[in-house]
Amino acid sequence: MVWCKVRIFFLISAGRNRINVLGAVDAISKQVATYINTTYITSQTIVDFLIQLKLRNVDLPIVLVMDNAKYQHCQLVVDKDESLNIKLLSMPPYSPNLNIIERLWKFTKKKILYAKYYDTPTKSHHAINEFFLKLNLKYQTELESLLSLKFQIWKTENAQNLAA
Repeated sequence: MVWCKVRIFFLISAGRNRINVLGAVDAISKQVATYINTTYITSQTIVDFLIQLKLRNVDLPIVLVMDNAKYQHCQLVVDKDESLNIKLLSMPPYSPNLNIIERLWKFTKKKILYAKYYDTPTKSHHAINEFFLKLNLKYQTELESLLSLKFQIWKTENAQNLAA
């Protein structure tokens, strides 16, 4: 079966290259804090991010809503969040729709990854870093709408009726 008469070649990134972005959104101001690395996310990475957040918000209480990754619940992280006076809340399993940071990750992919080609990992890393450096200035209006705290709440009996 022939799909087209002319061969078309698409540029794709060669190989895999890791970049991790930990992020926190201030639910009121919509300001985003990030911690970016190119190795792995470990419990020590989480601790470093907690310290960074506390240094940015020395006099403010901090409550972080986190997913259920194992490295976010280990004793090292628990001890550090207590010493920094940061409260950690865990999301229920399989509920990324309740975490506003997931909306930011989707927005990030849309702006810097979809339909984009970076011929070197350095260029893609630079694009990601630049995006987060300019995020709060360039996209503030979009963030106000995107990172809204308005969630649709379903009563259990209504949700069961919809599923049927």
